Amino acid sequence: MSMSLETNYGGLHLATPIIVGACPMTMQEAVRVTLQSAGAGAIVFPSLFEEQVILWSQKNGHSISGQEQRLLERSKHSHSNWAVPDADTYLAMVNRATATRTIPVIASLNGFTAGGWTDFAGELQEVGVAAIELNIHHSIASEYKSAAEIETTVLDAVRDIDAAITIPLFVKLDRNFTSIPHLAAQLLSGAQGLVLYGRSPAVDICLDSFKLSSKWKLSRAGVGTDSIESLMQVHGFCPAMALAASGGIAHADDLIKVLLAGADVGMVTSAIYREGPDVIRTMLDGLRVFMEKHQMQSLWDLQQKRPLEFNSEEARAAYVAALSARLKGNESDPATPTLHSDRWGHVTGG
Repeated sequence: MSMSLETNYGGLHLATPIIVGACPMTMQEAVRVTLQSAGAGAIVFPSLFEEQVILWSQKNGHSISGQEQRLLERSKHSHSNWAVPDADTYLAMVNRATATRTIPVIASLNGFTAGGWTDFAGELQEVGVAAIELNIHHSIASEYKSAAEIETTVLDAVRDIDAAITIPLFVKLDRNFTSIPHLAAQLLSGAQGLVLYGRSPAVDICLDSFKLSSKWKLSRAGVGTDSIESLMQVHGFCPAMALAASGGIAHADDLIKVLLAGADVGMVTSAIYREGPDVIRTMLDGLRVFMEKHQMQSLWDLQQKRPLEFNSEEARAAYVAALSARLKGNESDPATPTLHSDRWGHVTGG
């Protein structure tokens, strides 16, 4: 019996558990061909932002809210930085991609306050996308009265978009929510899957001009393991919700660990920018070797090996032990230094 890497992600049947995350390179036809040949199970188009959807709604004769008008005012200087110039261009590019690819193409929408989401989501379905990923990015805190109001707005947006389409809707969350497992359970009524986690550009301060700047950096290799506990918590609390792990998946071990933690798929982006599309093939080869070593014929077999969550006593004991441990130099490894400091705590060397 041959080994199968097929998986089901929220209603999408994929040949492999690797999805190329939202990024500009998925807009290029030649790159899409290479990604598919390397073994990608699906690709995500770069985000279309809610400002662009609001402008599209205006163009099509729809009224916009005061909040949407304020968002347009604030975004006047960002138009030139959009990966795709406008919503109509986005629809045309997605249409071409879906017509020429045999793997699913997922559209990405960034934001959640735009009233035109439902109409535009229907347009995306018409041009052939296999699913829509809603990348949640809420506006400044002063726009809302409480954290609960933000979650309510998210839930309302997801419900409205899901009601307008018949294809899967995935929600990409960042870490800025009180309890992702509880939010996942509430989202079950409208979303078919969650992407954990979305990343935002890092905010920095220029010490010369005293102005803010945003910088986008590739995820560091291996930080995908940082999401293992969260994936396990969400999967354990809400097993009906399909999960995609996102961020720092750079090696086969990273992919295997997030799959064991509860993810159905792993999203890979930064590793492709660093090493090229062949990194997908390398990860899948490593996954196959691991499965063969453990006599697994399918990802279902791998899922049966998922470790259980800590119980409350184990979790507390592990937490206390980790924070109480003293970090010492490894005496058997001369490359590991022993750190010394002066009376102010400044490191003085070994």
